[in-house]
Amino acid sequence: MMFATPRAVILSVLALTQIAVASSLPELLLESRQSASAEAETLRGTSAYNLVCALIARKVSSASLVHYPGSPVFNWLLSHWSSASNQVSACVVEPATPADVGKILEIVGKARTPFAVQSGGHGTNPGFSSTKGIHISLNSFRSVNYNRATRTVEFGTGLKWEEVYAAIERHGISVLGGRVTGVGVGGVTLGGGYAWKTNQYGLTCDSVTAFELVKPNGEVVKVTQQSDSQLFFGLKGASNNFGIVTKITMKALPQGQVWGGMISYMDPASIEAVSVATSKFANQVTDPKAAILSTFSYYQGSPLVGVQLFYDAPQPPAGVFDDFLSIPAVQTNVSTQSFLSLVQSAPANATYGLRSYFDGVPVASYSPRFLNKVKDLTMTFGNRLASKSLVFMTLVAEPFLPTILSHNPARTAYPFTRSKVYSPFNILFTWADPSQDAVFERAIREMKEQLYAALLAEGQSDIVNAPLYPNYALWDTPVQKIYGSNLPALKSVKSRVDPSNVMGLAGGFKISSR
Repeated sequence: MMFATPRAVILSVLALTQIAVASSLPELLLESRQSASAEAETLRGTSAYNLVCALIARKVSSASLVHYPGSPVFNWLLSHWSSASNQVSACVVEPATPADVGKILEIVGKARTPFAVQSGGHGTNPGFSSTKGIHISLNSFRSVNYNRATRTVEFGTGLKWEEVYAAIERHGISVLGGRVTGVGVGGVTLGGGYAWKTNQYGLTCDSVTAFELVKPNGEVVKVTQQSDSQLFFGLKGASNNFGIVTKITMKALPQGQVWGGMISYMDPASIEAVSVATSKFANQVTDPKAAILSTFSYYQGSPLVGVQLFYDAPQPPAGVFDDFLSIPAVQTNVSTQSFLSLVQSAPANATYGLRSYFDGVPVASYSPRFLNKVKDLTMTFGNRLASKSLVFMTLVAEPFLPTILSHNPARTAYPFTRSKVYSPFNILFTWADPSQDAVFERAIREMKEQLYAALLAEGQSDIVNAPLYPNYALWDTPVQKIYGSNLPALKSVKSRVDPSNVMGLAGGFKISSR
């Protein structure tokens, strides 16, 4: 690994100092039976967090590392795709084994110390995978193993999807994962997940056969439908409520060359034609090998529409994408290529390090009228926010077939209803100036309200109670809107697996045990 030597040096120089400090920490304090509120009062603030960091450094094995501010590795492991999600923690703990993850959870649980768990760091909600307390990076969980006999792939949650695809490509297989680069495997899977092949096989979580989970009490277990059906159900969509997942096992899917890429349009007439073509595709194309993402963007004062096309074969049948191909474009990279190459071709990391927020709305069906409204809102908000350091804004239509939830008969935490498919519609604002965070928070909320209003005006009244995709939802979205009728079952699992609410010390959409 690139930083192996510096990390070892940092550990030997800095951690030894912290170990010396930790020797004065009364460990009985962490092991006592005093109330959670009293513990929180005793161990609060940066100095207390530093003591917990030092105790972790003492307790974990030599394979695991603890990084401190001032280290390049600390900064690297702490960083997120959206800098709005960054917080400077007391330390970054990089466990290398599930047993060490268990020790860390036991320590922060007893000390009632806030912590964060980061897989890929692509989420945009502040505090969801960042903290001022103990930052747990899963970066060292990077193994990828293909089991030819069971046709499954097991991989660590420190990986990004393109790394998994690259490791298994030589076997002629893929898995049901992220559609662009830079996205961690943990967040997508535990939040439900949508993939290029969702029309064929369902949600990302639908293809999971096992999770390696470190429970809040430190116990390491393999969770399957057979071993613990309720916990297995909860891990499929309820994010980090039940512990820390260190490995995921998924069904391997056959994978050859694919056809697709990005087409960009700027002419107003072309943009309107894309709205019509997107609606037609969403409502008429039933070939499960075909998928699109239509992005309506504002960049440097101008509208820009891009369509990512995907077909799971070297060439699509005539007629599937003809409408898009016939519209005058300013740029295209559509070709026959490997699946990995197609995923890498999208410019998903062009805004890395800038400030971004996601939000989303559920869409039952796409009409040209709604998509034209999307186009108009893009320009209206873009012009309004240009002086506020707006860098990029995009609204993404992600149509899926109404059959995608039929591929898995078992219940999953997300979505809480499988009787009807609501495609997630993504809203993304990206800006440069941290002083404008509140401006963009208000703007993304207003954008969401106007999109809901446009859909309701078309008669899509059922979207009011439709499941919200947790990986797009803004941080204060009520868990009822995400987990709905599944909440009682999820609370029961929470009560059994995490009775002390250790995972409540971490960010995310939290499920209570009561």
